Amino acid sequence: MLALPAVAQAQAYECAIPSKVQRVRPDLPSAEQPRRVLPIGGYTLAITWAPQYCHDHAREASARFQCKAGNRFGFTLHGLWPDGRGAEWPQYCKATALVPQPVIRRTLCSTPSAQLIQHEWAKHGTCMAGYDPARFFRTSTAMYRRLRYPDMQALSRTPLTAGKLAAALARANPGLRADGMRITANRQGWLDEIWLCLDTRMRYQRCPAHQGGLAPNARVKVWRGVR
Repeated sequence: MLALPAVAQAQAYECAIPSKVQRVRPDLPSAEQPRRVLPIGGYTLAITWAPQYCHDHAREASARFQCKAGNRFGFTLHGLWPDGRGAEWPQYCKATALVPQPVIRRTLCSTPSAQLIQHEWAKHGTCMAGYDPARFFRTSTAMYRRLRYPDMQALSRTPLTAGKLAAALARANPGLRADGMRITANRQGWLDEIWLCLDTRMRYQRCPAHQGGLAPNARVKVWRGVR
């Protein structure tokens, strides 16, 4: 285990890309997730707390690289999502080919699932005018890698609310405010994701009320993992 400072940079503690990367399949719209072309009113940068993800999904084949291949992550990049101008958002805006393997390899230590990379491009990236997969993932991973984090191990050992966690992350990142993010948790109250709200120029902004997430006074627990 690496010794980490109290404020850590974007977190792949240990990440080794295999010689053969998982083959991906097309990710297509469906009746439950239809194509929806709407004007973009802002963006969300979503990051996932990997120890909790691995606690919940480690037995799944799709989680092997992230959870079982000798790798270890803190926060990972779920994706960069275009938001609409109201409660609905654009998605699956146009048909797309598979993400090129070199782009997948460059992105795996930020988003440690090849199929999730395909999904993020198909569902979200195709709605961003002027973007191809390389530009889309270059943009999202650059934003993710600039993030800094509070000491999650210490926070996990103290009584914690969503508001306190948001405030700690805001203190670690100049320009980010506690009301500019949403904290999500599973049904048992364990930290799942943090959503950072961005304007149309991808600058931090206050989150819209409809975006959801935990109330600031809601209790949240942080799974530390087994190591």
